[in-house]
Amino acid sequence: MASITAEQRAELLAGLRFDAGQAESAQTDRIASDFYPVPEHLRALEPDVVLVIGDRGAGKSMLVTAAASPELRSAVVARSPGLRVPVGDTEWVKAFPASDGPDAAGWERFAIKHADQPGALQELWFAYLARLLGDRLDTKGQRDLNALLSCQGGDAESCFSAFKEAGVAVLLALDRLDREFEVSQKWLLIAYDELDTVVLSNWHAMGSIVRGLVSFWASYARRWKRIRGKIFLRTDFYRRHADVAGADIAKLAANRVELTWSDKHLYALLIKKIANQTPTLHRYARLAPVTFEPTDSVLKSIPHVTSKEDARPFVERLVGPYMGANDKKGQSVNWMLDSVRDGNAKVSPRSLVQLVEIAAERERSSPRATGTQLLHPVSLRNALDGVSKRHVVQAGDEFRWLVGVKERLQRDREVPWDRKEIEKLLRARWEDSWSRTEFVAAPADSPRELVDYLAELGILRDRGRNHFDVPDLFLAGLDLIRRGGVARK
Repeated sequence: MASITAEQRAELLAGLRFDAGQAESAQTDRIASDFYPVPEHLRALEPDVVLVIGDRGAGKSMLVTAAASPELRSAVVARSPGLRVPVGDTEWVKAFPASDGPDAAGWERFAIKHADQPGALQELWFAYLARLLGDRLDTKGQRDLNALLSCQGGDAESCFSAFKEAGVAVLLALDRLDREFEVSQKWLLIAYDELDTVVLSNWHAMGSIVRGLVSFWASYARRWKRIRGKIFLRTDFYRRHADVAGADIAKLAANRVELTWSDKHLYALLIKKIANQTPTLHRYARLAPVTFEPTDSVLKSIPHVTSKEDARPFVERLVGPYMGANDKKGQSVNWMLDSVRDGNAKVSPRSLVQLVEIAAERERSSPRATGTQLLHPVSLRNALDGVSKRHVVQAGDEFRWLVGVKERLQRDREVPWDRKEIEKLLRARWEDSWSRTEFVAAPADSPRELVDYLAELGILRDRGRNHFDVPDLFLAGLDLIRRGGVARK
């Protein structure tokens, strides 16, 4: 396979700027060319699926955005003949996050004030759903719910009081709207995403609020035929609160969709993203060789990857076969995925894409690659530290307490270590804030429980016999070190 010139490599590297992890703000046409349709994930489009579970970076927001685009949704459905998608006019509406509603402090105040009223949060979610659909209600509904529809959305107490005052009129108005949709063959799918931001620093309040939402839709998912809820939850939240929510979440969980990524789908997504960046990268990918399906007018070029081995020629063209002079440092096709696995052996597409993007940045500033390579193993290894640091910062936006974990584990400490040592470090200043900018309590009742939770999140990796490691995905981001591995120079 012929080498590429330094000029050609520079042009190709210039195209490897992805803005990874920006699904919420990316343009729809860019999302269409980046989006890789995993068949199991697409079941989230089916009307009977209410609960969609996924880890950070697993593609929840990308899926919501794709579903909300009629053009992209049609292209995806056309490729999935077995999918039981709604027939007729279908509209996706984002109910959360939304500008019409309380801020995080408002949600927290309401949850604390009404902690002894189990149904209050379900009713508040009902109130905001009615407000969301207010302009679609019939004349009678708008007249009966005038007080609810006209109060300020940021005032949870006012909306709650207006909802209570309206009584059964709220239910009847939405029942009529649902029947209207059924007659006109329309579907309205209500999406709730980024629920971990509903409250920023009070885990117990956030749990109560999200359980209220789950309970609400567990009650009405079978009542309404054409108004359907779609709740996108982080995996750790679902696991932690499934027992507490009891029968409500069990009703929805039986038909849930879990956004997990196999090795073949991860590489298919990466190759698709690279190939659709620029015409020169498209030609580069096809020379790997990689088999591509017929070009789709919306989804663009889609690689045909049936196993990780199908991606090997592309990875070896991109990086080389090994992460060193020979296989002692590992095969690149394995290393690229293993390096960004969390403690539960899961890889998010966001982390894999960022690994390539940051390595390309390093190659542009300090070229090392030769032959057909775009990325030298050293650039890729050094990029891993950047991925880790970015990953921890981004995780800190959702886990406000993570900076406190980082400070208590102590800088430049070598891993692995045993449970007692970790618990001792975490116990320091336990009652103090776990954030530098606001008061944030520990997300557990004891150091032992916190260690278990960190392992559940994949921040720690349980090696058995009460010994724990930290995966590379979190290592540099937490300022920890491990000896050995691929050379950094």
